[in-house]
Amino acid sequence: MKPKSIRLFIKPYCGWCHEAIAWLNSHGFKYHQLDVTSDPAAAKEMRELTGQTSAPSIDIDGKILADFDTRELERFLDKIGVDH
Repeated sequence: MKPKSIRLFIKPYCGWCHEAIAWLNSHGFKYHQLDVTSDPAAAKEMRELTGQTSAPSIDIDGKILADFDTRELERFLDKIGVDH
């Protein structure tokens, strides 16, 4: 299945965030990127969704994965049934 909504919470200086962005781009995913260092509302929402302040965190159609690397992202996508 293709997700309807993907939101990626990032910190611009985060290496894992850059890897997540590159992985999503290379697999053709469309997503909305939220910088939690410059957007207080995004930072608050990420904390509320994940219970933490670590990035990257991703919201795919309301399913949340926090503080991940690309291997974890692939497993998460498999678990929730998203084609990649």
